[in-house]
Amino acid sequence: MGERLHNQNTHVCTFSDCKAAFRKPWKLEAHLCKHTGLRPFSCENCDKSFCTHYQLTRHERKHSGEKPHKCPNDGCSETFVTSASMKNHMARVHLHQEKRYPCNHQGCEKDFKQKNQLKAHKCEHGDPFPFHCSFSGCVKDFPCQAQLKHHEKVHKGYPCDSEPCPFLANTWSEYQKHRKEHEVKLPCGQCEKLFNCTWFLHLHHLRVHSGEKRYFLCTREGCGKKFRRRLSLESHELGDHEGKKPFGCAYPGCGKTFAMKEILWRHGKVHDPAKKKKRGPKKDWPSQSAAAAEEEEQLTLKLQEATLEENKPSRQQH
Repeated sequence: MGERLHNQNTHVCTFSDCKAAFRKPWKLEAHLCKHTGLRPFSCENCDKSFCTHYQLTRHERKHSGEKPHKCPNDGCSETFVTSASMKNHMARVHLHQEKRYPCNHQGCEKDFKQKNQLKAHKCEHGDPFPFHCSFSGCVKDFPCQAQLKHHEKVHKGYPCDSEPCPFLANTWSEYQKHRKEHEVKLPCGQCEKLFNCTWFLHLHHLRVHSGEKRYFLCTREGCGKKFRRRLSLESHELGDHEGKKPFGCAYPGCGKTFAMKEILWRHGKVHDPAKKKKRGPKKDWPSQSAAAAEEEEQLTLKLQEATLEENKPSRQQH
């Protein structure tokens, strides 16, 4: 299934309609798994399996904690799973070198941090796209691996990762819509609304069922104004107290200016009746206690911090 061309020192895939080629045999071996679906090397410590023995050995070190490659620099105790990781560490930390991949096209002086970035860039010079779809009958090529992986979902679909659900979505939007069916919903005991987390449920109780209304008070000296939204308070402080209103309405005959772009956007609905919401009867809200306001503020801040922490990219040791 694989063939080596000695004059180019390249290992090429011999499956029909596949143009993939590799300089190292184990990379061709790993590529062939895409065609055959076979992963003959299984881990005894978990249910994962791999295309090559090299990939299995590297994975098993995650279970054992073994890092056989020690940094040879005096005074450095860092160890690594692979020799490639150790060499990258040496160049980056001790030699203060950053490996770059320069473009060899005449007159082009660009270089890149990653080889895949260079491959994608070369397509701008007319080079063939380096990433090929391996599914039978598909001859599409792509400039970067991310686009290839996204395209492969057309063939594979988006399987639901909740066991034992057999659902397979055709599109990412369809998958996202289905995932909501598996989300644990927290019901409000006083109405029919459902929430994804306890913080939103608690905020809902404070705002709707506690009979208290939240206000943001202006703390500027001599100003006792209060606002329902934090955005309105910030706009008031910038515009009324600091005189900063750089955003002007472009509607003919309207000379109003605003401190924030969001407030200008909301003002635009005045000139577009189709965007106006139909208002119901005004509710008679009692004033909000200071304790309830502070509690809601703390919950909101915690939710924002948790969201930021969850979205941070994880760091993995290679």
